[in-house]
Amino acid sequence: MPHPIFVNNLTKPLDHPARVGYGDSFLSRLRGLMFRSRLALDDGLLLVEKRNSRLDTSIHMFFVPFDLAVFWINSDMIVVDKVIAKSWRPAYFPKADAQFTLEIHPDRFGDYEIGDKVEFKHV
Repeated sequence: MPHPIFVNNLTKPLDHPARVGYGDSFLSRLRGLMFRSRLALDDGLLLVEKRNSRLDTSIHMFFVPFDLAVFWINSDMIVVDKVIAKSWRPAYFPKADAQFTLEIHPDRFGDYEIGDKVEFKHV
């Protein structure tokens, strides 16, 4: 299981920043949130790539039975795109290069906006 981190929004501080698993291994990126029955409001995953890329940070929603709020963050720690990813859809790509893909509960879609600066803090 990926170790937990907080994703703080430095542009718009949150009372309860997202607490997610830090998925920087091949297996954690491969599995993502597939095969879970549900996602708690305070749960999620940050998928980490080695470099900024649109292709490498694309996601699919096969075998994910719930919608997700997805945010793409570049190596400068700026949110470059966001979307509500619908379950069982084939693919989502960010509009700009990103290094990180944040997947959280869809009710948290307003927590981060395009252009926001974020930071990762270990729990």
